[in-house]
Amino acid sequence: MDHYDLVGILRFERVGPHTLRLEFDDGAVQTIDFSPVLYGELFSPLRDPEFFAQVRLDPDFKTLVWPNEADFDPCTLRHWPEELPYLLEAVERWKQADSAKAKIA
Repeated sequence: MDHYDLVGILRFERVGPHTLRLEFDDGAVQTIDFSPVLYGELFSPLRDPEFFAQVRLDPDFKTLVWPNEADFDPCTLRHWPEELPYLLEAVERWKQADSAKAKIA
């Protein structure tokens, strides 16, 4: 992963059940469908559209946060197309871990 300059989110708008339009302090805009990465212990609760809708902007870190303390690095959000393959690799690991836990239970 390349080094990115620090960036923050200025504002966001919900445009779908799991999709947000983000405006960054460097002038960039990203529309992100988060649904492919909402797995694992921290992010699975966000699959519930009502819970996902509780997103807010953290004024100190200038990133998105949810009530369960889930968040994403603002640089990851700014460079989402480049970062998504790495996130999807993590999702596969989370799914495997969840599957293993289910077999034990």
